[in-house]
Amino acid sequence: MNIKTTILFLIITAVLPIPLRAQQKASISGFVKDKTSGETLIGANIALDTTGYGASTNSSGYYTLTSIPPGNYTLLCSYIGYHKYFKEINVSPGEHLRLDIDMTPANIQMSEVVVESKAEKEEQKNIGTAQIQTKLIKELPSVFESDVFRSIQLLPGVKASSDFSSGLYIRGGGPDQTLILLDGTTVYNPTHFFGFFSTFNPDAIKDVKLYKGGYPAKYGGRLGSVLDIHNKDGNRKHFESTLSLGLLASRISFEGPYSKGSWMLAFRRSTLEPALAVLRKTQDNIPNSFYFYDVNGKLNFDADQNDKLSLALYSGVDNVDLPFATDGNIYLNYGNQTISSKWTHIFSQKVFGHFTVTGSRYFNFPSFNIAGTPYKRSNNVYDFSVKGDLQFIPNQHHLVETGFWGGNITLKLQDNFDNQDVFGSRIKSLYGSYYLQDTWTPTDKWKIIGGIRANLFAEGHYYRLAPRLSLQYKPVDGIRLQAAYGRYDQFLTLVTNEAFSGFDVWLTTGKGVKPEWGDQYVTGIKTTPFKNIDLDVETYYRTMNDLFDLNPFIPDPAGLDYSQLFRFGKGYAYGAEFKLEKTEGRLSGFIGYTYSVTRRKYPSFNQDRFFPPKYDRSNDVDLVLNLQLSKRWKATAVYKYATGQAFTKPLGRTVFLTPFDSEYRDVLTVGRVNASRLPAYNRLDLGFARSGTFFGTGNAEWKLQVINVYSRRNIWFYQYDFNKNPVKRNQVTLLPILPSLSYTIKF
Repeated sequence: MNIKTTILFLIITAVLPIPLRAQQKASISGFVKDKTSGETLIGANIALDTTGYGASTNSSGYYTLTSIPPGNYTLLCSYIGYHKYFKEINVSPGEHLRLDIDMTPANIQMSEVVVESKAEKEEQKNIGTAQIQTKLIKELPSVFESDVFRSIQLLPGVKASSDFSSGLYIRGGGPDQTLILLDGTTVYNPTHFFGFFSTFNPDAIKDVKLYKGGYPAKYGGRLGSVLDIHNKDGNRKHFESTLSLGLLASRISFEGPYSKGSWMLAFRRSTLEPALAVLRKTQDNIPNSFYFYDVNGKLNFDADQNDKLSLALYSGVDNVDLPFATDGNIYLNYGNQTISSKWTHIFSQKVFGHFTVTGSRYFNFPSFNIAGTPYKRSNNVYDFSVKGDLQFIPNQHHLVETGFWGGNITLKLQDNFDNQDVFGSRIKSLYGSYYLQDTWTPTDKWKIIGGIRANLFAEGHYYRLAPRLSLQYKPVDGIRLQAAYGRYDQFLTLVTNEAFSGFDVWLTTGKGVKPEWGDQYVTGIKTTPFKNIDLDVETYYRTMNDLFDLNPFIPDPAGLDYSQLFRFGKGYAYGAEFKLEKTEGRLSGFIGYTYSVTRRKYPSFNQDRFFPPKYDRSNDVDLVLNLQLSKRWKATAVYKYATGQAFTKPLGRTVFLTPFDSEYRDVLTVGRVNASRLPAYNRLDLGFARSGTFFGTGNAEWKLQVINVYSRRNIWFYQYDFNKNPVKRNQVTLLPILPSLSYTIKF
């Protein structure tokens, strides 16, 4: 029995019995690609006109239509931003037609802020799912630099901590509750510039898909959500390069074909050095040195029609040397490195698979020296894994998916204070998971996705089962009623630092430290009340149990057992999200509103009461508009409003003389944890772009962007001067008005 036969046998025996179809039925399959670049398109919609046969391309751009009666058909294919594809076909009894589709980019201006289109993004209408176009990421007004995470923060249900944080706070969860994947590889701390923006270079990114909640069984390992990002494959038709010059960072990318496939290479580096040199002459506490860089690369090898191999890599580093006061210095060195190799194989017209070997490293080596006292930290996360995913399509009613993911994770942490080791740990653990999932569409009105995931984490010997279920019912055209339930487990926690993301530390479950777990309940209605107008509404409720993070009240961790380092709690979150979107026309865009509540509770803390974390914001409004002013000019506006951030308010201060050492001591009296609110946040950003040519040799674009147009000084936090009597409260504000200019050339 060869490997193909063995895998087919395992798949078929794993699913529910499915009646065998008559041998005369035909099938159609193939890849959907961009005609100009050869890049595969993820989530393209394929259908046979006037029939119930349809499918969407998977993460490799591959589709399959099975159990088709012989005859003549019109095959349709659609994808946002591309002309619709039509082809008259004839399928014979028992024929397996291989049809690769080339899609032509549309010349007409289409919305760049569309997350999904009612007829063209069937998969993106799934509950809790959103897809961000790379054009949106590049064209939205941004603080110095286009950013994946900043664009995602505009979606309902996704919050930003501050102007200085690109962290994703999704449906009441912190950044560690979102699984972030780059070409199937886990990325542990994807931030640059003190967390100002993410490490993902928009020139290198092909596809960004976000599962805000209720995500399917093929994903796991996090309580809240999943962000699945894919690098570009590279242009398979001709050589292409792009150069972008900006105030904070500049980018250059290259891509092209070779005899057996394609390649892509992209670089990004900060360009702040000249500005810092000027500022150091007039201001204090300006970094002595600062730079960051990213490198993305991908190589594709097409062995034959049914076998494709790829190798993708990423490396990013931040280096900061920052003076602190008059006798201190902080040095930060942190970053991520990932590599993944994938084999994609078409076993048959009905079975598709890909197998991936991944490696991921996160490191940070912060140090500081204050008044001659040094502190150093060495922190590394190594994660090596193997995963396999298979799709089996027995007929037009079922899509069966199964797969595994197993690996080894190592976390090393060593703290050194005043040249003495004060804390150290090394955790190494095997982990594994297996999932089985079936997407069942019994009729055109119903879609049911059921699955289960089994998770194993060797450190602590924990084994968990996580069932998932989602339902969709379409009573009439243009209306989808949806519901989903899922159980989720998490074996890691992130200890974050408010000032510098370079101090962030990952820790795992272990003996006496149970995995976190929670249930999610989601309902939704997706409607198209008018032509080119979409209205989406979702509600959610989720629980968070066995939360574990470092106990902040332990003065000295030396000598303690691992489980004694943590405090354990629970939490919950609920909310409602609304998005009204205009998908086409000269004026396009969306308005999103989120009402949400999230709470946490730890024993013997805040009088055993639930409290809101700092990122809890009851009301959140985002408005994004695109206006095509002329053939060359376009404008974009982004407005954001949010309830003020939660904080703990000081209520009083007592100074007393101690009887033992005759010294004065201060005691600060505070209210309930995070019971007070900063003033509401609001900001308007504008952007203008003019397209043209670079001396007739390539396309070029100027971008002028103004961040915080009316210079709203939103408050970041309050700072208290206890040397004053009464105590003086100072406001530390966020970004003022900031102009930004960039120039992009594409050859």
